[in-house]
Amino acid sequence: MTNGWIDIKNTDMMLIMGGNPAENHPCGFKWAVEAKRTRNAKMIVVDPRFTRTASVADLFCQIRAGSDIAFLGGLIHYAIENNRIAKDYLLNYTNAAFVVKDGFKLPEDGLYSGFDAATQTYDKSTWNYEEGGDVSGKGPVRAAAAKTVLGKDGKPAPPHLPENVAYDLTLKHTQCVFQLLRKQYSRYTPEMVERITGAPKEQFLKIADMFTSVRKDGDMKKVATIIYAVGWTQHTSGTQTIRTAAMLQLLLGDVGRSGGGVNALRGHSNIQGATDLAGIYEILPGYLKVPVPTDTDFKTYLERITPKASKPHIWDSWNYWSNTPKFAVSFMKSMYGDAATKQNDWAFHYLPKVDRNYSWTYIWDNMYRGTVKGLFAFGMNGVAIGPDSNKNIEALKKADWLVVGEIYPDETSEFWKSPGITTDEMKKIQTTVYRLPCAGFAEKDGTFVNSARWLQWKNAALPPPGDAKVDQEILARIFLKVREMYQKDGGTFPDPILHASWSYTNPLNPALAEVAKEINGKAYADLKDDKTGQEVKAGQQLPGYSWLKDDGTTSSGNWLYCGSFTEAGNLMARRGTEDPSGLGIYPNWAFSWPANRRVMYNRASCDLQGKPWDSTRKQVWWNEASAKWAGNDVPDFKPDSNPKDHMGPFIMNPEGVGRLFVPIGAVADGPFPEHYEPIEGPVENPLHPQQSNNPIVKKFTTDADKYGTAKDYDIVCTTYRLTEHYHYWTKNNPMNVQLVPEPFIEVPAELADKLGIRGGEMLKVTSARASYQAKAMVTKRIKGMTIDGKKTFQIGIPIHWGYRGISEDEGRTAKTAANLLSPTVIDPNAWTPEFKGFLVKVEKV
Repeated sequence: MTNGWIDIKNTDMMLIMGGNPAENHPCGFKWAVEAKRTRNAKMIVVDPRFTRTASVADLFCQIRAGSDIAFLGGLIHYAIENNRIAKDYLLNYTNAAFVVKDGFKLPEDGLYSGFDAATQTYDKSTWNYEEGGDVSGKGPVRAAAAKTVLGKDGKPAPPHLPENVAYDLTLKHTQCVFQLLRKQYSRYTPEMVERITGAPKEQFLKIADMFTSVRKDGDMKKVATIIYAVGWTQHTSGTQTIRTAAMLQLLLGDVGRSGGGVNALRGHSNIQGATDLAGIYEILPGYLKVPVPTDTDFKTYLERITPKASKPHIWDSWNYWSNTPKFAVSFMKSMYGDAATKQNDWAFHYLPKVDRNYSWTYIWDNMYRGTVKGLFAFGMNGVAIGPDSNKNIEALKKADWLVVGEIYPDETSEFWKSPGITTDEMKKIQTTVYRLPCAGFAEKDGTFVNSARWLQWKNAALPPPGDAKVDQEILARIFLKVREMYQKDGGTFPDPILHASWSYTNPLNPALAEVAKEINGKAYADLKDDKTGQEVKAGQQLPGYSWLKDDGTTSSGNWLYCGSFTEAGNLMARRGTEDPSGLGIYPNWAFSWPANRRVMYNRASCDLQGKPWDSTRKQVWWNEASAKWAGNDVPDFKPDSNPKDHMGPFIMNPEGVGRLFVPIGAVADGPFPEHYEPIEGPVENPLHPQQSNNPIVKKFTTDADKYGTAKDYDIVCTTYRLTEHYHYWTKNNPMNVQLVPEPFIEVPAELADKLGIRGGEMLKVTSARASYQAKAMVTKRIKGMTIDGKKTFQIGIPIHWGYRGISEDEGRTAKTAANLLSPTVIDPNAWTPEFKGFLVKVEKV
């Protein structure tokens, strides 16, 4: 979230897409209801189903699953053509005025400039800004002569951003970002939106008018927010869908403002924390990039990952990622302590160099191919999660070993008992399975990091039962045993294991409070802030990430969490209920990264002079008397940057401004989002039928990977969660099973009539991969749609069931997992599988 749960109460307008917070985030949804109750805020819900969230909306529109970019692109088109944009914000706080290279081509034919069909990749060199300063009213920019810069390997170095960007403050240059944006979405007319999404033109126009009304007649006081969840992310277009929402909010001037922003609703209590601490393969904690094989030393690594400012020369950019060396050295000190020195490149060579894609779906694909021999699965039910659960089961049959840490036996730990496997087949499975009983969430302390980036400390309610152990004890015992083996027997490269910092009071079961202090970081030498005179002695906890150094005198396991456990104690355990501003900031409740800041990019809540756009929702402001930024929230800005210096508010971008256009491949499939059909879609893409799907999305190619077409599978299927169940665990809990005892398939009444289906009858849903059986729930909450002239139906399947669970549901379920149906295909940026929109056929059993 750019903002936070409580801040939603401050909004004037909500667009909820790709999420159903009333049912999936019922506690957080109270703040949306609060905004309606106290501010008369309007709520718009766009979803494939009429949900409980939709039931309290001012406007609801049904949409085809997987067509969100077309809908949002239509909103961008409407906002621009009806002059409902934040002009000063757009000009000064985004890259709208930046001029793009002449060779750049928009994807009218479905392809951006630089596409190589043989490799299914883009040469992104034209996805860049021109150099040249102010070209306002001067016509085409004369491109500088291209210079080929070679890297250390003798090959052309990757393109880099120009230091002095060409810009046109009139926004009239044909290659300026604003004009390219306008041209890109000129194709996304209300008529085209209807053809792609199924949303009737009149309905779409009502929503477009309502949502953009916050900028009617140039008003800058009102603010809108966009709220989403995995209904957006779980598509091959997931990253670009979120990008489109961010672009819309930049156009409207809503990012950085109380009641505004783009707000992701995290589905589990600690998904945000897992991501912050490198739960995905391509980052280190704090979103530092992982080393790759071409990073021959620490200097080369830092040069690759540390951005240089790229902006109009008359503007300023803090470019806060320029501090990457401080974050990286402090991380290495946290990992290896005294073993990380300047002489050994801060132990940089201890880190693995990532040479391929190790994301979720690739791990299972490599196991299926026989190259991954074992798996640790802690709190991750890979068989039930999918995609293509059968492929994952077959992959586990080929593994040498599997370790599962769980509170219940699950589908993954009992893959060898999955439906259809005979006793004789079981005997042939050679995989050794170790089941470790783990502690449940209420049986351990530590932090949850919620959607709002709040690190909230929790205490254990009771000890784990029997032989169950907390996660850190299991991991510590495995690590120490592995280290003991290296000490005894040696190995090819034991240094990273032998020199890892492990100075906990109880090495076999580290206290999480000690780990939290380590993540915050400490001083290795006496430090002093010359501006304030504040001192930190060697061995003391650091007050915040501004103290981090690149000379080895500081450590921090995650720079974003620096400031969460200081000499003042565990700030994550704070529970102060003071809220002087009334904006729901609660500065003394827990700790919000970064720097206890509640709304990111909050400099953008003020005009160019540093005065809030809306004085009734004052977040930060420029204090002329003290020549510093002040606020109810922690200013997300250089504290002494005078507004006259024109420093951009988006301090994490090299440009200092928000990106409507993303240069040189920061997003793999295009600088602007484009609608592509899901890999399994019901129609050819109306925008460019010859290039229907995303050209760089790759299908997996084993014999288990099968993909359907509309010729054989004519119904769109999406999956979702229920309030009464929590993912794949609660089917083991009698109370939850009593609430919803068996799975079901949500079927439109019109489709049911067509197929002769009545509620409660058993259905068989079949995709190109497998079949799924459950009872029909005939509903009017999903209606048939017309997609590009073709009558199209959608069905919905809750995900919570499988072949494990308590006996109360015996005989009521076919024991098939919903993700038997989903395809092995992923977003080319975030690697998230396409669970939310694929093709099936439906028939009575």
